[in-house]
Amino acid sequence: MKIAVIAHLKFPIGQPYLGGLEMHTHHLAGALRRRGHRVTLFASEGSDPLLVPDPVCPPTGDALGDPVAFARIARAEQAAYERIVEMIERGGFDVIHNNSLHPLPLKASHRLAAPMVTALHTPPFDSLSEGVAAAKPGMIFAAVSPSLAQEWADLAPNARIIGNGIDLSTFAFSPAAEPADYVFWSGRIVPEKGTHLAIDAARKAGIPLRFAGPQPNPRYWNEWIAPRLGEGVAYVGHLSHAELARQLGGARAAIVSPRWEEPFGLVVAEALACGTPVAAFARGAIPDIVDRWSGALAGADDVEDLARAIIRAVGLERRACRHRAETLYDAAVMTDGYEDLYREVLSGAAPARRPRLPVLERLIA
Repeated sequence: MKIAVIAHLKFPIGQPYLGGLEMHTHHLAGALRRRGHRVTLFASEGSDPLLVPDPVCPPTGDALGDPVAFARIARAEQAAYERIVEMIERGGFDVIHNNSLHPLPLKASHRLAAPMVTALHTPPFDSLSEGVAAAKPGMIFAAVSPSLAQEWADLAPNARIIGNGIDLSTFAFSPAAEPADYVFWSGRIVPEKGTHLAIDAARKAGIPLRFAGPQPNPRYWNEWIAPRLGEGVAYVGHLSHAELARQLGGARAAIVSPRWEEPFGLVVAEALACGTPVAAFARGAIPDIVDRWSGALAGADDVEDLARAIIRAVGLERRACRHRAETLYDAAVMTDGYEDLYREVLSGAAPARRPRLPVLERLIA
């Protein structure tokens, strides 16, 4: 198939990833190319050259609450997505995979000859909801978790569930934690990821913490994170995937502390792949991913409960964690799901009523 993949433009599609959506888009575009499809990735400048991307603009970045920056970014993204749609119109594509989180490709779907599959990676927000409501009738949507599909049920009632996947060869199984006693946290160091709550919980559990990730919010770092460093808490930087996997695999447990309804949680799947049990707030899709054999859940924003979950998690069997990742969150399984979806839209088959992938249905039930 000749496939157009529309990325979001805030950050490059390449390592070190700024977030889960960049990683997802990278894995999917690369896997489709390796399977022999002709893939054009429309993305921002600086994306991985191995994907042979079509760079449409510099990375637009994050406004971080600045209204002037927000307006500038909105203008840049509007113009860039207009160019992408124009290139797709001329490109002779068989199918379009929309990962953009922007309303313009959805609203423009009416004028595109190729069918579009749109992946939903976030809970509904105003501009994306407007785009979904304005999309070409019959468009097929995919949600990355059952909880996210439920959040979109009013606007996209037939959304398929295709869980995100990770590279299981990169996140290799570690049958035992390192002799150095520590738990691990990774992700963007921003308020909605709750890094400071993970630090406080690890201290209450009495286990040293290492944490990693980009620092896109200097104010949050300076006011909430820097004062908590030391005394068993160490920042180890923004890591490559190989080093992230090594640190995750050596940990006794991984802490996941979102302060919003996490639509998936790739860091959870990465930890399980390494055999590292997870201690997490039970928010969004995390209860879909973590079962009682692979982790322990805590009440939202409850540091005391998260500390108790850490203590429970470190005693779990690591092989069970790896098995869950192999069964549900292999990038190859994710790519299979999207390929099946592309074939369905090309065949013109009528959408079924919210089916789940069979293995996901069986293991989540």
